[in-house]
Amino acid sequence: MIKGEKLVLQLSPYVGMFKVGLEFYTSNGPDAIRMVKEHGGRVFADLKLHDIPNTVAGAARALVRLGVDMLNVHAAGGSSMLKAAVAAVREEAEAAQCSPPILLAVTVLTSLDEEALRKEVGIERKVEEQVINWARLAQDCGLDGVVASPKEIKAIRQACGPEFVIVTPGIRPLGFQQADQRRVMTPAEALKEGASYMVIGRPITASPDPVAAAQNIEKELEDVLE
Repeated sequence: MIKGEKLVLQLSPYVGMFKVGLEFYTSNGPDAIRMVKEHGGRVFADLKLHDIPNTVAGAARALVRLGVDMLNVHAAGGSSMLKAAVAAVREEAEAAQCSPPILLAVTVLTSLDEEALRKEVGIERKVEEQVINWARLAQDCGLDGVVASPKEIKAIRQACGPEFVIVTPGIRPLGFQQADQRRVMTPAEALKEGASYMVIGRPITASPDPVAAAQNIEKELEDVLE
């Protein structure tokens, strides 16, 4: 049994999609994705592809063949890379006669604040300005949406419209520590802002009772929708 498979079995009734991140994928390879799919789960391949266009296109094709439902690339790779990813995903899905996965561009990592963005990354724009810049670039290149902190949801909605997909990490239920995340929000707050999907990892996986943690978050979101 792959490490993490027990969690997939436990949480399948309570989550809409499982994120296969870099650490889990590096440890288990494509079997990580196959395992989730075999148990009926949907997969977000959170590998943040960032390389020359041909390499990213090849990796995106491989992920489509594995049957992922969502994948992401770095907006910082530029328009040629983004367009190559779009073309690869659509062509591979057509060849496989399946629906293409949701393709997202990663904007500014939630571990970065404005000071780090300016002093360490060398980007002089404010965080929100840079997120919007990359979101518009992604939309212009044909991607379905972006990964961005919940703090930028409202601005992205205004810039890119109601159909643009916004996936938000940095979701922390009340009482849970921020850890290495800087721009965070509770699940209820993110839903009210207009998030399409929320990535909620450690608040569930680090809990002594992951099922109860997932149920509590589900209840919190239901209360907002009522």
